[in-house]
Amino acid sequence: MLAAASVWAAPGDSAVQQARQAFVERKLANLERAARDVPADHVLLPYVEYWRLMLDGRNDDARIADYLARYPGSRLAETLRADWLKSLGAREAWPRYLAEYYRLAKPDTAHQCYAYRAEWAQDNRTHQREAIALWFTGRDMPSACTPLFAALIEAKLIGQEDGWRRIRLALDADNPNVAKVVANSQPDAQPLDGALLERASRDPARLLNTGNLNLNARGNIEIALYALDQLAKRSSSEAELALRKRLPDLAPADAGAAWARLATRAARRHESVAQNWFQLAGMMAVNDSQREWWVRTALRAGDWSTVRQVIDSMGESSRALPEWRYWRARAIQAGGQRLAANSIFLALSREHHYYGQLAQEELGPVMQSVINIKMGGDDVTAISQNPGIARAIALQEMGLRNDASQEWTWSIRELSDGQLLAAAELARRMEWYDRAISTAERTRDLHDFELRFVAPYRELAQQAARENEIDEAWVFGLMRQESRFINFARSGVGASGLMQIMPATARWIARRLGIRRFDPGEMQEPAKNIQFGAYYLKYVQTSLDGSPVLATAAYNAGPGRAQRWRDTRPMEAAIYIESIPFSETRDYVKKVMSNAMYYAMRFGQPSVLLKDRLGSIPARKVSSGALPQADSSLEPGQPVD
Repeated sequence: MLAAASVWAAPGDSAVQQARQAFVERKLANLERAARDVPADHVLLPYVEYWRLMLDGRNDDARIADYLARYPGSRLAETLRADWLKSLGAREAWPRYLAEYYRLAKPDTAHQCYAYRAEWAQDNRTHQREAIALWFTGRDMPSACTPLFAALIEAKLIGQEDGWRRIRLALDADNPNVAKVVANSQPDAQPLDGALLERASRDPARLLNTGNLNLNARGNIEIALYALDQLAKRSSSEAELALRKRLPDLAPADAGAAWARLATRAARRHESVAQNWFQLAGMMAVNDSQREWWVRTALRAGDWSTVRQVIDSMGESSRALPEWRYWRARAIQAGGQRLAANSIFLALSREHHYYGQLAQEELGPVMQSVINIKMGGDDVTAISQNPGIARAIALQEMGLRNDASQEWTWSIRELSDGQLLAAAELARRMEWYDRAISTAERTRDLHDFELRFVAPYRELAQQAARENEIDEAWVFGLMRQESRFINFARSGVGASGLMQIMPATARWIARRLGIRRFDPGEMQEPAKNIQFGAYYLKYVQTSLDGSPVLATAAYNAGPGRAQRWRDTRPMEAAIYIESIPFSETRDYVKKVMSNAMYYAMRFGQPSVLLKDRLGSIPARKVSSGALPQADSSLEPGQPVD
């Protein structure tokens, strides 16, 4: 056992815990008393001093500067500097702000706005373009940005057309309040009628189908497009009728934007009309987020020419994403250009993820040759003495898990591959599995896939998989994605344990298994949680034509949704996955199935291609019998995209 991971309390630990409690209760006198009993060499002394500063000195510039000088580069120094900078910005202490801003590792949007204002105060326009770029968002921006935007508008660097562009972005993002604020910020701009905007949200069909919306006004055009989008959420056919009625009053560009919105809503519901509506919108009217749904619609239709054309029209950052590189290569391959496709597959196959695995399989027979780099005991001991790692361990042993995880993540950010693997091994020995996985995943050239895919609770999982006649690697792939093997994990909606089982689902499973006097709190027990999770996984697989992909989607988003996302004809499973409407579930299924491949390799299972593991999705049929709701951290009925 490493000394750093010892469960024995160090001198002063009790005083640190008392100081933490006093900080939580905001009792400065108690904190001061506890701090006097913390040894000067205690690993968590920086935390005690930080807590004191937060209660009694967060506006004391001299004390803050002293803390930053004594603990440079630490996570708490970054946190303190970020907080201090916002105080300096609010006070418009620009010279000191700029001196500290460039030491901040991860500035947020408010920091950036303050920085550009500070530069302007010194007649420095170096980052003028970056300042203007912050304007173009549909999101509500921090109050620190309001004076910056006012200055840019006054200097005529943001004009009325830029204002309308942001209003459209805000309404696209369903943020009407942001649109109203932006409209009011524009001098001499046409008004955005708040009452009409509210009607567009509440009763879009009535607003669009009466003669009350005069589309000669720019603001009313934006309201009409918003109303069409709101109506398309509810009914594609109603939205189409309303749009066709209004088409003579819309300029071609605005009509294209309207068709793009309707097409995207229809595409998310897998309506075949979406393909035609995207064509009516035209490539110039569609943004990259909408292009992604155009590609997904074309994939489901088997229209490889459109898949390639639309991906080629994406912006560089979108086009470089693994999913669109893979599907572009598939489209090129479908067009008969095998060599051109292979060059894309080859580059992608060197990346360790779902699309890398699929790309590798497109190149031919897969050689399962993985070199796991193992770090020795001296390396692990050395990394345990890293000050940040030592603090993380101490925090973890005190039960301050959130602080411990943040400290760990900050401390490993600049480690070499060898140091990362040593840290991951240290976390594994401590049974801190989520840190072991996330740390091992950060390596660039040297890898240890046994650390990326740790396999605790193996006997329990093997038994549950055997009893339910399902693949052990699949169970592990799902469990890794659900909880990273944190047995006390609990989601925001109440799912708990290693396989993240909802209380209602746990009760349903208990009844099916004939368990009386069941308490959902038992889901914190690894054995019972894995037993219940494997049973439910097998149940939804059987109920959904034996498909592991459908069962995985059902485990996250609910069996009803997994069923609805099927087509009336059989479909390649990879296309089904790519067109899942919820981004969380789409990402979840990819990762679970990819994880299962790595676990199968680790467990020495016979080689099976990922494509074979995914299989195909049978045509949709009417479901018989009720299935319980999703086992998921996904709020039921709330799309993530």
